Amino acid sequence: MGKFMKTGIVGLPAPPLEHVRWIDESGDERGPLSLAELGQGFRILYFFQDWCAGCHAHGFPAFVTLAEKFKGVGLAAIQTVFEGSDVNTFDRLRENQRRYGLRVPFGHAAANSTSTEIVPAIMEAYWSGGTPWFVVIAPDGSVVYDGFGLDVESLVTAPKLFIR
Repeated sequence: MGKFMKTGIVGLPAPPLEHVRWIDESGDERGPLSLAELGQGFRILYFFQDWCAGCHAHGFPAFVTLAEKFKGVGLAAIQTVFEGSDVNTFDRLRENQRRYGLRVPFGHAAANSTSTEIVPAIMEAYWSGGTPWFVVIAPDGSVVYDGFGLDVESLVTAPKLFIR
């Protein structure tokens, strides 16, 4: 992932959620999802891969905690497939949504196999360095966190950050 050594877009406007195939909160396939549909307050995106051990050991538990503690925050999980496309499939979205009891939209983003892309466009847009990856977007649309090591405990103990 050579050109992605510089990661994160903190302070910049959050890019649109393009080139992602989605399921809704109930696991049904849906059309495109916009950041506005996630709400006007804080929004959190979680980038994962189904086969990523760290995503299941640390990322999903953190995301579940965020979902439980911040009911008014717009949440979405996006499987960013930059390797293992035979395992990290669209069908895995529903399995992970059910496994973790998350009633939030899940997306699937893969690199375009007909081009020279090596990572999905959404990873390029957010300068993601891999998985598990978290993005926190402020009500004004700016990215306030973009990285691996989201300190969930700090967010949970500072709920004023997420008051709409």
